[in-house]
Amino acid sequence: MSLSEVREREDKGQTNRVREKSSRSLAHIIRANVFNRFNALLGALAIVVLVFDSPRDALFGLVLVFNTLIGIVQEWRAKRTLDRLSILTAPLARVVRDGVVREIPREEIVLDDLIEVGPGDQILVDGSVVASEGLEVDESLLTGESVPVPKEPGAGVWSGSFVSGGRGRFRATAVGEEVYAQKLASQARRFTLVSSELRKASDTILRYITWIMVPVASVFVASQLLTHFSLREAVISSVAGLVGMVPEGLILLTSLVFAVSAAALARRNVLVQELPAVEGLARVDVVCLDKTGTLTEGTLFLQEVRYLGDERWTRDALGALIRNLPDRNATLSALHEAFPHAEGWELASVVPFSSERKWSAVEFQGRGTWVLGAPEILLAKACEAGGEGARELSAEVEELARRGLRVLMLARTDERLREGGDLPRDLRPMALLSFVEKIRPDAPRTLAYFREQGVGIKVISGDNPLTVADVALRVGVPGAEEPVDARGLPTTREEMAAVLEERSVFGRVVPEQKREMVLALQGRGHVVAMTGDGVNDTLALKEADLGIAMGSGAPSTKAVAQLVLLDGKFSTLPRVVAEGRRVMANMERVANLFLTKTVYVALLALVISLARWPFPLLPRHITLVGSLTIGIPAFILSFTPSRRRYRPGLLRRVMLFSLPAGVIATSATFTAVAMAHSNRIPDGEVRTTAVIVLTCVGLAVLAHLSRPIYTWKGGLTAVMGGAFAGILFLPWFRNFFQLFLPSLPVLVQALGIAAVHVLLLELAVRYVGRRGETGLTPASDD
Repeated sequence: MSLSEVREREDKGQTNRVREKSSRSLAHIIRANVFNRFNALLGALAIVVLVFDSPRDALFGLVLVFNTLIGIVQEWRAKRTLDRLSILTAPLARVVRDGVVREIPREEIVLDDLIEVGPGDQILVDGSVVASEGLEVDESLLTGESVPVPKEPGAGVWSGSFVSGGRGRFRATAVGEEVYAQKLASQARRFTLVSSELRKASDTILRYITWIMVPVASVFVASQLLTHFSLREAVISSVAGLVGMVPEGLILLTSLVFAVSAAALARRNVLVQELPAVEGLARVDVVCLDKTGTLTEGTLFLQEVRYLGDERWTRDALGALIRNLPDRNATLSALHEAFPHAEGWELASVVPFSSERKWSAVEFQGRGTWVLGAPEILLAKACEAGGEGARELSAEVEELARRGLRVLMLARTDERLREGGDLPRDLRPMALLSFVEKIRPDAPRTLAYFREQGVGIKVISGDNPLTVADVALRVGVPGAEEPVDARGLPTTREEMAAVLEERSVFGRVVPEQKREMVLALQGRGHVVAMTGDGVNDTLALKEADLGIAMGSGAPSTKAVAQLVLLDGKFSTLPRVVAEGRRVMANMERVANLFLTKTVYVALLALVISLARWPFPLLPRHITLVGSLTIGIPAFILSFTPSRRRYRPGLLRRVMLFSLPAGVIATSATFTAVAMAHSNRIPDGEVRTTAVIVLTCVGLAVLAHLSRPIYTWKGGLTAVMGGAFAGILFLPWFRNFFQLFLPSLPVLVQALGIAAVHVLLLELAVRYVGRRGETGLTPASDD
């Protein structure tokens, strides 16, 4: 295609530009942070308070605006960071224009472009194949069928599939919004809210709160209208109760923490393609690692060649074979440097390398068929044919593999290559080629971290099991002394899972087996992370709970992974896991704080209604207590470091803490109000007494969630307590919040009530903690 034809199609809009974004737009971020059910409710209540001429009681509206602005700014900053990284990792297309192959962004592909593809490349648009050199396409993301599909000229290819072997060219027949499965093709570039326990727990909590709020609010508002002589006072008291029931900061902080964590990881060259993947980091208890490119640097050096036939002929055959194979992997790159091109070898046909076959072959006119592949596979065929010395060679291969060398065999046969890609018969071994891989210097340290954190390690590789075991031993994988040949693995998932639980190192694993291994581990209740960099890892990455691709890996791996290590540094993974655990541990604290407030305000509203008393708190009091015991501390705690390991059952633990804590806070406040009424003190002092007692219990809840208290987090609780004391004793703040210091006897009684209930809270938390129902015992934290 000429450049003038390209411009003509661009003018007609026949390009591959689509509406999909790498993350939410600014307008979407603003809408999500501003227009939600709780903002609507609190905003309406703020307007009601202003209408009744009580602006100080509308203070919660300013807090609402402040929280919303923080959410918008932080998520916008995170979006900009992620967008920049998405551009850097977006796949490029190789197109032929004016007879020259050019690399262009996928958005610049136009209709009828001639596109060149090779192993690992993502098919970015629909098209028709015009040239094929053993081209095979993995369409599993579209059809679920894992077997690669051979593509001859005239065959169709579709976006969302990947080249698993060979090379070829195809002409674009559909671009942009018209391509088949366009959403699948760009899955990794969309802002998605994938399933997560944290979001599910938040949604469940909000659903329960909504159900409870409606009847409680109805009874409460009716009682306040009957109790107060003034409509204004009744409305203000009703607003105070309703505002307190809303956990407005919980959802804000959940989204905000995800976004900020993604931005923090981005600064470490980790691209988070789906924000809730940050949470998945904490839940992982098994990491499946590919050897090449993960434990090793991915580069190979040819260390030794043992010729089993005519050396000169074999060297020429290797030089010709390497230059006629369409694949370009680390093995062929090492051979390319070692063997020069040989003249006079005319190509007849070729079978490119496949992870499924584990061999590649080239047939030459008048010189036979030469096969390069895994020795076990080729020797098995040689043994079938009665090849001499095959068993002795097997022992030699095992010895080389035991020394940590990666071994390939070159074999020859006079038989022609078959159309189905079956391995030829009558193979005669011609050479053994030994390669050495360099261990990543950070691999032993990284795996030691995983062992300390109780994360299981499984090394899954297509190489010889002994070679894999040697590498695994050098980096410190437990159980590496007993490698497993995956060709003998059970076919049922339950039996396979039993082997996976006992063993750690697996060799000769084909792509479909990698996927089945991930599914088998998940069937045993494990949360599985999978790392990989090759097209043969794509299926397993897609099925894993957390797919982690290397930045230098194939486009297919980066497209289906939730995380991409842009600099390819394996040592980044501990920081990645630590970030996930920090998010989960801190969000559990935050959820406990917000839900405790909702419980005590709802229960207090109910018991006050039954007692037919005026609600003892004004909206400004709810804002004051909530800010000092929940809002400000929750915001700070949500971004603090934490090494606490994740445990399933987040919602159950939150409920088991929040319900008793809320009941105790309600009991303390109601008892204090009853005591104040019995002393016949003015309404202002009654409210102040309730505020003092509720704040003391709220600070006790905060102290429990901030353990160990002999750290800066204990200091945070002390600072919040000091701030409350300052507000209580400084006249300007006391007047602003409409607080009235009670008499000394009433103050002593109030503090006594608070002390008794703080003790009850301590006993309740310890009782639940001893039963192992919460993660809130002092020794369980950081």
